[in-house]
Amino acid sequence: MNSIVLFTNLTWLDWGQLFLHFMLLSMLSVGGAVSTLPDMHRYLVNQQHWMSDVQFNASVALAQAAPGPNVLFVALMGWQVGVNTGSVWMGLLGVVIAMVGIILPSATLTFSFANWSHRNRESLWVRSFRLGMSPLVIGLLIATGWIMASTQATDAASSTNPWTVYVLSGSTAIIVWRTQIHLLWLLGTGAILGWLGWI
Repeated sequence: MNSIVLFTNLTWLDWGQLFLHFMLLSMLSVGGAVSTLPDMHRYLVNQQHWMSDVQFNASVALAQAAPGPNVLFVALMGWQVGVNTGSVWMGLLGVVIAMVGIILPSATLTFSFANWSHRNRESLWVRSFRLGMSPLVIGLLIATGWIMASTQATDAASSTNPWTVYVLSGSTAIIVWRTQIHLLWLLGTGAILGWLGWI
């Protein structure tokens, strides 16, 4: 689904479902909200058809390139869902629903757990939990990269060879993992390659 479609029939039940879904994702976002991108894509694009692949990718790319918190892409997704109803006011409602849904549960849990884990930092349970979360975060981030690369590689408007996107995504992941190069340099390089039409 690569075209922009206006959805005029989002009911209060739909907004409630969006809010609850983002609240659930908030509890999964141990690597940050970006680690839940695969499920956001599944829900917003594939299941509900509230936004297109292009809108989804643009929301993530714009928020990552802009200064400020990493979680801004959630606000852009809420905005896009609302604006796709045909109303700027619904866009503002979408921003509020998405941001409160993604921030409230994880912020509450993080605050509570940080206090508890600080008091019990020498406990075997706390140390084991921290070590056990690392593979989960890494797996979620790899899934995020895969979803982003797959939607770009299968975009009907793109004449790019799909393997170019996969190789570029894999190379970028290795560079981030093995070097200290700042992410903005990699984002800038990707922007230049896209502007030149190579990806």
